[in-house]
Formats: sequence, structure tokens, C-alpha cells
Amino acid sequence: MSISRQVVQAMGLCGVRPVRPGGESVSGPTRLGIAALLTALALVGCSRSSTTASPTAGATPASNSLLSTPAVEFSPAEPSPAVSMATASPLATTLPVATTPPTPCGQSSTAPSAIRPTGSMTTARFDQTATRLADGRVLMAGGGSSETDFDVMDALAGAELYDPATGKFSATGSMRTARGNHTATLLLDGRVLIEGGSNDIYGTDLAQAEIYDPATGEFALTGTVGTVRSRAMAVLLHDGRVLIAGGFQPGWPPTPFASAELYDPTSGTFSPTSSMSTARRDATATPLPDGRVLVAGGFDSSRALDSAELYDPTTGEFSPAGSMTVARAGATAALLPDGRVLITGGFTYSTSSASLYLASADLYDPKTGKFTATGSMNCPRSGHVGTALLDGRAFVVGGFDGSNHLASAEVYDPKTGTFSLVGSMALGREPSTATLLSDGRVLIAGGFDPDDFHPVATAELYEP
Repeated sequence: MSISRQVVQAMGLCGVRPVRPGGESVSGPTRLGIAALLTALALVGCSRSSTTASPTAGATPASNSLLSTPAVEFSPAEPSPAVSMATASPLATTLPVATTPPTPCGQSSTAPSAIRPTGSMTTARFDQTATRLADGRVLMAGGGSSETDFDVMDALAGAELYDPATGKFSATGSMRTARGNHTATLLLDGRVLIEGGSNDIYGTDLAQAEIYDPATGEFALTGTVGTVRSRAMAVLLHDGRVLIAGGFQPGWPPTPFASAELYDPTSGTFSPTSSMSTARRDATATPLPDGRVLVAGGFDSSRALDSAELYDPTTGEFSPAGSMTVARAGATAALLPDGRVLITGGFTYSTSSASLYLASADLYDPKTGKFTATGSMNCPRSGHVGTALLDGRAFVVGGFDGSNHLASAEVYDPKTGTFSLVGSMALGREPSTATLLSDGRVLIAGGFDPDDFHPVATAELYEP
């Protein structure tokens, strides 16, 4: 049974402890099974409010079928029937009849696609990092093969390199610690900083950061982080240091952080800097041309956020940066050539209302310090990936729309303020990675196959 990342996030916000796809809780060997899982879902009042929510523009209302896991969590209008724990068979319950799912948004079998297959990774993985190196190759590191309690399980230490010249992946050295949901930052000297994340044991080894050296193809230990963070934000500053902020503590419950720290590659050490005004995870962080960093949206402990903050490396302080037009988490951000920041999609959520998936987009203008709405995507998307293109446009692909994992892709043109569909991948995938290559193409790799909820090794190329 496929369980989307957004479903698991909502369960955590409502105080329900997610289980592995096989039914085993991290805290012990108890096998909950399908009936117990459905019972827990039926009791989640904050996700199953009988009060009808007014859909946000671009949001896709969830189906009422209990055989569609996203609908179990996010149907805003009708509570689910309770499932009796005394039922002899987990499947001997009164459930709505499954219906054929609609064609995923934006996906067409007849329209030409600008996305083509390329070589597959040596290892199937999701929640890995992808970093374009100075020589044009792409480093894929870590990730995992299953996820629960907001954390990567069966984490991977292995890494591999994609060569755009050959279209093939090859293995490189392994990290010292298996991890997923970590950050990877290309340093000014061409090495890559790996820090934080989560793995099966939530061990202290995650506090130890690593450096990948393309010259040797090996990972080496570097400084120890002050706080182990999963799904944090990491941004290279103009002076070569790395800002690491927010995220959440691996394990249960998923407590978000407001704190931040700086990595200095000259000393190989981490040091604290000022904290954000709001604890947040699953936010966006974008370096601005003037050296500041825009942090926007995400989750606090109970709701999606519309607020934003600016980090100034000259003062080491965060300051308010206004609010987006809608609260959003699981969004993507891209820096446009004129210095504005495009923030797309995500989903909005609070413990008092149903989750709504967003097609809308915001533009942040550092000259005015304000957010304004721009054209909406053709499809609501959360957990999608994207990047700015060499021609000044922005590319987004994949994600989840509340009913389906999406294969479709779109391009935003800042001249017209509109999105256009540009084709579909062979597979709807989320979460994956999207990396701009030196020649302007985009490498899309990894993620989950929505049909069997297992990671994939396949990769595809978007050709503008």
C-alpha cells in the first residue's frame, strides 16, 4: 500500500505515529497490519474533520476511497468509517469500492515530451542528494529504500557519479555513515560537504560531517555539527562558509528547529549563528545576489507557514522578510536572472483543517522585500523538484497532487509569468532530484515508484 510523504507528515502533525509499509513500528516489533493502520487513520480527527474546507486555487480535492491512501488522510468532507479491531480478517471490512484512478494531472500519452531516458543508477535510492561537480559530473550520495517516522530507513552509505558525456552512472567512494534526508553543498574549492540526515539507528555518527573530494573519489570526516538535523536547509555563502538552518530532530516526534549554524571549510568546524524567529522544516532556502539568504515557508510544529526570513552573513542575524500569499510546505524555489525568487506549489496544512495541494506560485522581489502572486502551475504539486534553467526560465517536475504521483513537467517563463507543460517522465516519482547540467539539460533521478512504493534506480533527462 503506497503511503505518500505528505500522508506521513500529516499523521505526525496530528500525533499519530506512522508505521513502516510492512506495518512495523520503529519503537518495537508490534505488527499493526492493515486493519489497525486504517483504524488509526480513522481516528485522526485533525485530518478527518467533518467541516468542509474551502479549496485553495489549484488544489485537488481528495477522493473518498479508503483504498487510496492519500484520500484516507486528506478527504476534507467526510469522515472515514471506523475499522473494528475485532474483525477476524483485516480485509473483511466494509470499504468503498475501488475505482480506476484518473489520469495524473498534466500527463498525456499523445503530446511530445522533452524528457528522455538516460542510464540508470547503480543503486535504487530516494531522499539522496545530487550535486553537480566543477567538472560537470553529478554526485549522488546516500538515500534509502524505505521511510517511516519522517526518517529514512535502510539508509545507504554508497555514492555514485553521473557522467553527462556518456549518460552513465558509476560507483565512487562510500560515505562513512549511511544517511538520507541529509544536505550536500558544493564548496568553493570543488569539494562537497555532507552533513546531518537520518538513518535506521539515529546514532551519534550522524553528527559527524563528511567531505567528498572529486580528486580522490573518497569521503573524509570533517567537523561535528552542533545539532543533528534531518531535512534541513544548507546554502553556500559568498565567503565560502555554509549556512545550515532549521530541519528537525531525527526520530519521534519530528521536532523542528529554529537554530542555525555555520560551517567554515578553512577550519573544518561548525559554529552557532543566530536562530530564525520561527522553527521550520521542509522550507526553501535561496541565496540572493547580494549575499543574503531567503528562507520561506515550511512547517512549524502544527501548521504550514507563510512567513519568510532573511539571513545576513555580515551581521549573522535573521530578520523578517514578509509573507507569501499562502502558507506552503514542500515547495520548491528557484533564483531567476533578475534576482527574484520563484516559489512553487507545496501544500498548506494545519491541525484544524484538511490538507490542500497547491498549484499557485509566489515571486519574492528583494528590491521591494515583498511577495506577489504569479501565474499558477497547470498541476498542484508538493514534494516536486526543480531548478532554474540557463535560458532564465524555471523547470519543475514530479511531485504529488493529493491523488497521484506526477510524471508531468512544467516550465515557468518570467517574461510572461506563466507555466507551460513540457512533457512527462516515464514514471511518476517523488521524492527525486533535479540537477541542472553544464549543457543546460536537467538530470532527474531516483525517487519512489508509486505503484509499489519502492525506490527506483532509473534516471531521465529534460532537454529544453
